[in-house]
Amino acid sequence: MTNGLLHNQKQKLWTSGPMFRYEKPQKGRYRQFHQFNVEALGYDGPDIDAELIIMSARMWQRLGIDQIHLEINSLGVPESRARYREALVEYFSGVKNRLDEDSMRRLEQNPLRILDSKNPDMQDIIQAAPVMLDYLDTESAEHFAGLKALLNAAGVEFEVNPRLVRGLDYYSRTVFEWVTDALGAQNAVCAGGRYDGLVEKLGGRATPAIGWAMGVERFVALYEACGGDFPDEAPDVYLVAVGEGTRERAFALAEGLRDEVAGIQVETNLGGGSFKAQMKRVDKSGATWALILGEQELSENRIGLKPLRHEAEQESIALAELATVLQDRLNGR
Repeated sequence: MTNGLLHNQKQKLWTSGPMFRYEKPQKGRYRQFHQFNVEALGYDGPDIDAELIIMSARMWQRLGIDQIHLEINSLGVPESRARYREALVEYFSGVKNRLDEDSMRRLEQNPLRILDSKNPDMQDIIQAAPVMLDYLDTESAEHFAGLKALLNAAGVEFEVNPRLVRGLDYYSRTVFEWVTDALGAQNAVCAGGRYDGLVEKLGGRATPAIGWAMGVERFVALYEACGGDFPDEAPDVYLVAVGEGTRERAFALAEGLRDEVAGIQVETNLGGGSFKAQMKRVDKSGATWALILGEQELSENRIGLKPLRHEAEQESIALAELATVLQDRLNGR
């Protein structure tokens, strides 16, 4: 909206950072949490809806998370949602004696949120309530059909959940959630939808927009619950430096390797110590190779490369060739 961000252009953005909830914390719903967001502004077709959903599906696949499934729905445009709201008010007013206190409050403020109720005593009347999809305008129905076709074409499985709603008026058309049974009551891990009315509501031009958000803490809990392992933090190489002038050269060498060797993890010995003491630290680090720089190696512009996880002789490598040698080793050559 500001500084021409949306002036005659479309945007695909991501953000992340700390968030705070006003309501009472629960298990999996902390007062402060961290959130990762993806959004696209200026796109109005179902293709961008599908792209963002497919992106999240690919994420679960890459991480080996399979205890999760996709639910989608359409809320239509404000006019069709207003007709649906009237139908819900009429229906739930006829069963007021069955509504709990929270639902009575929602009946006056936002009856769509009654569909979110987890009260087991109300599930039968919620299941019998009118369905939003029956009140969609023609364009929204076509948009939703297009989204389903694109997801099917991409092989992304989904379930249409007509009770999936949002509590904010600026949402429209597509809404979706990735839900799991691995985390107890807090089953939504990643949720999103269209908010075509938000930019205009904030004072900008009418701009179609869609995005999703994921709580990082809940995502980590799901990853752990599904048996995921966190990356091994052991360095690839541990740089040992013993003797006059070797420490400064080792620091420069480590930075050079980080610049030149893709993906390498380098740990440099800190705190000095004898050769024997440093080699104990090498072993404790779990590194794959030790790089050994002594006064003789320094004078010859060479370094020792000692394999630690397989049987092989220590090699003497020219410093000028070290980056190439290590890159080959990391690539399995």
